[in-house]
Amino acid sequence: MDIAGIAILGLIAVYAIIAYNGLVKARQMTHEAWSGIDVQLKRRANLIPNLLASVKGYAKHESDTLEEVTKMRTQVGNVASGDIVGRAQAEGMLSQALGKLMMVAESYPDLKANQNFIELQSALAEMEDEIQMSRRYYNGSARALNVKVESFPSNIIANTFKFEMSEYFELENDADRAVPQVSFE
Repeated sequence: MDIAGIAILGLIAVYAIIAYNGLVKARQMTHEAWSGIDVQLKRRANLIPNLLASVKGYAKHESDTLEEVTKMRTQVGNVASGDIVGRAQAEGMLSQALGKLMMVAESYPDLKANQNFIELQSALAEMEDEIQMSRRYYNGSARALNVKVESFPSNIIANTFKFEMSEYFELENDADRAVPQVSFE
């Protein structure tokens, strides 16, 4: 083999190493981003029992709404850790149930004036913002990985080493996209 052939093989080897390392980095960024979403969703799930306890004292006859939030929270906890699509669906249903809970709270002036409830509403609103930011970061990381997995010639390296596309964390329908309504009035 002549020097030109060796140089070409060397360049191909260097490209393969760079492409492989880029794929590894993109995959790790996606895992890190998912971890960020997971932390925010767990924080929200941990806030829910306190929110329910506050509402229960004022809205005893609203048990259907309270049970629905509890049921949705349990469903979220039962989703397998790697099931991003399933988690997005369960979280969307939980967001809807929380929205209904906030609408119930609007019917109880004493509850709306309760300092503990006001603080919980504020924490929930802040958490929803954090979840949204985490979701955007994750989806950006997933997009970067997916582009590398599908683009030529890095797709050759991705297929060789079994790099897979990442699912986006998306809510299924427009009603699920609605953030729970939190009112301070």
